[in-house]
Amino acid sequence: MRLKPVARKSLSDAVFEQLSQEIVHGRMRPGAPLPSERALCDVLRVNRGAVREALKRLSQAGLISIQHGGGTRVLDFKQTASLDLLNRLLFHHDGTVDLRVARSVMEMRAAMAPDIARLAAMRRSPGQVLQLDEMVAAMAAQEHDLLALQVLALQFWDLLTVCSENIAYQLAFNGLRHSYEGMREALVEVMGEELRDLVAYRRIADAVRRRDGEGAGQSAQALMQHGSRGILQLLAALESSNEDGQAEQAEREEDDDDEQ
Repeated sequence: MRLKPVARKSLSDAVFEQLSQEIVHGRMRPGAPLPSERALCDVLRVNRGAVREALKRLSQAGLISIQHGGGTRVLDFKQTASLDLLNRLLFHHDGTVDLRVARSVMEMRAAMAPDIARLAAMRRSPGQVLQLDEMVAAMAAQEHDLLALQVLALQFWDLLTVCSENIAYQLAFNGLRHSYEGMREALVEVMGEELRDLVAYRRIADAVRRRDGEGAGQSAQALMQHGSRGILQLLAALESSNEDGQAEQAEREEDDDDEQ
């Protein structure tokens, strides 16, 4: 483990952050026992109340199991945690993006979007149709500003999700949006083809107006393919670059060993 003394204002938050990072990035393995409350207090230099509050939150997040009289053990979060954990998984401790998690975010986004659009066409209200039209018009007015288009596109999908009247999609979309916000500016250029496809946004809005669920879903799927293609190509290139760098490092270490 790589725990360190806490020097933040909210002690329980700081304890939760450190322990959750240890768990989600595999430095505390599933089934492993957590140190005792007293040991955690000593290592982190916090009071027992802060440790207990953090452990309670970790249990609620599906990261640990607290057994009275039987100790506290790490859970396999892939089987016990919820979508709320996604943003913690997305970033490594050094702030870099986990490419596999980023790919998962984009794949889930592409899978959800067509059905959200389909349901929106079936369940939208007249007022929501007007809002969609206004949003597409706002995008047309900002067609040369990718960052502005990116914000408006998020608002467009937020409204479609509300129109779908599917609470599960709304909560899932909130989780995906929170994760996407963390890497939004870094992805704006690679998503340019999708963001500039104002014809596709108009087609979705028009299909929603006509209550054409199938047409809305197909238009949404086509739009998602633009962004997904660019994102997945970028992630594949970055992953390949990382693998090449690791291979070069291994070769250098092997050469050093031979010289010694």
